[in-house]
Amino acid sequence: MRRAGLRTRVIAGFAAGALALSASMAIISYELTRSSLLAGRERATMRATAYDARIITASLAGERPDVVAVLKSLDTGGNRRTLLRRDGLWYTRNTDPGAADAVPAGLRRLVEQGGQGAQWVRVDGVPALVIGVSLSPTTALYEIDYLRELDQTLRTLAWVLGLVAAAVAAAGAGLGWYATRYVLRPLRSVADAAQGITDGDLSARLDPAAEPDLARLTASFNGMVDQLARRHERDRRFAADVSHELRSPLQTLAASASVLHRRREHLDERTALAAGLVVEEIERFQSLVDDLLELARSDQPARRGPVDPHDLARRVTEGQNLDPGLVEPAGDDASRWLVDRRRLEQILANLLDNAVRHGGGPVAVRLTCVAGTGRVEVDDEGPGVRPADRAVIFDRFVRGRSAGARGGGDGTGLGLSLVAQHAKAHGGRVVVLDRPGGGARFRVELPGVVP
Repeated sequence: MRRAGLRTRVIAGFAAGALALSASMAIISYELTRSSLLAGRERATMRATAYDARIITASLAGERPDVVAVLKSLDTGGNRRTLLRRDGLWYTRNTDPGAADAVPAGLRRLVEQGGQGAQWVRVDGVPALVIGVSLSPTTALYEIDYLRELDQTLRTLAWVLGLVAAAVAAAGAGLGWYATRYVLRPLRSVADAAQGITDGDLSARLDPAAEPDLARLTASFNGMVDQLARRHERDRRFAADVSHELRSPLQTLAASASVLHRRREHLDERTALAAGLVVEEIERFQSLVDDLLELARSDQPARRGPVDPHDLARRVTEGQNLDPGLVEPAGDDASRWLVDRRRLEQILANLLDNAVRHGGGPVAVRLTCVAGTGRVEVDDEGPGVRPADRAVIFDRFVRGRSAGARGGGDGTGLGLSLVAQHAKAHGGRVVVLDRPGGGARFRVELPGVVP
């Protein structure tokens, strides 16, 4: 199971904390309010019952009193019901035979013993307070106070407190989102700088004044990038210096080998064979030195200018002794691209050379433009590139399984790496795909070729 991200966990923590706090406060507030309202209602009802008891006691003092008339003279409002039990009979203001059933048996026994009490009950689903008072050994007064309005008020209060708790939880989640955005901002700066370095921008640095609390991280990161930049520059200069120094002796060797090669008919068979091998290896060595020099210069920015890509592709194809008809017609695409002419020429030459050496020869060269991004595609009819090799085939000096599977192994291992470097210099990339019908398709994407 995939673990939730840091931002998600922090936001969830803030929301859960806010919900727990707001829910606790809501429950406490509800209980305090409910207790206060019920206690106040109980006191008011008991006072009203005591007042009614005095009136009834005084009214029943005469001979043959009218009990129902006495009860009807009481001011009970719309919520209270008054019941009188006298000499074993129940009397009410109105005909309500079920009213006596609402009086709890325990409360009735207490009152019949000469006491008084109160008890909370539910009558037909409505909460009510029943108060009993003994008026005489044969007479008891009961009042039922229905709490419909109070119950509705408490329900409304519960809904309001619930909504407040939900709103506080949402506010906590928003606060968590803001906090994570603020806290993770320095990490995003580090990630952006690291991405820039990955893309080849070794000038990316962190601002020491942006986050004083992360001064140590900023200093360590900038120091690491400085060392990486120095090492990268040292390696680049070393490759360029070595390649430059090798050129002079290589030219001498090439000239000498050329003389031997031209006079091979005057040499015996074994010497002529050895001279041919020397010439081939010197040519390969020269190609490697040229690639190293090109690789040392590949980190420089692209110098864009208007170029006719199809005309350039046809001339590169002819220079590789291939049929220029491999270059598909331009169609409706832009006739000129803003690219580095030298780099685009190198991309085409290396892709065609790769197709010849390892892909059984190129079968199509396409140059199209999609939404301002130039797309160079070279198809071959070889065995293709295995998925496991596609992630490393553009690394330097990679000629292992990929090259062996696709043909001969006489390349320098730098051709596709140069293609990747030239694409990156344009802000683009290179990928290898399966060609419909078999073979490989190398695609180079160059953004911004059309303004």
